[in-house]
Amino acid sequence: MDTEMGNEIIFVVAESAESGFEARALGHSIYTEADSLEELRTTVRDAVSCHFDEAGRPGIIRLHFVREEVLAA
Repeated sequence: MDTEMGNEIIFVVAESAESGFEARALGHSIYTEADSLEELRTTVRDAVSCHFDEAGRPGIIRLHFVREEVLAA
């Protein structure tokens, strides 16, 4: 994904059903999870480094947080 700011990858982040957080990359088969946001940032960077070679690695990693809320009708 090229943007005006450079090559970018976007992860959709949600709270895990068990605990912690899950992150899935849009347009790539990259998935990671962590117990805290700090740990998630580290695991996302590691996953991107493992998935891409240095020349093809995105310059920006964007985390898009999604929160689901269920209301009684």
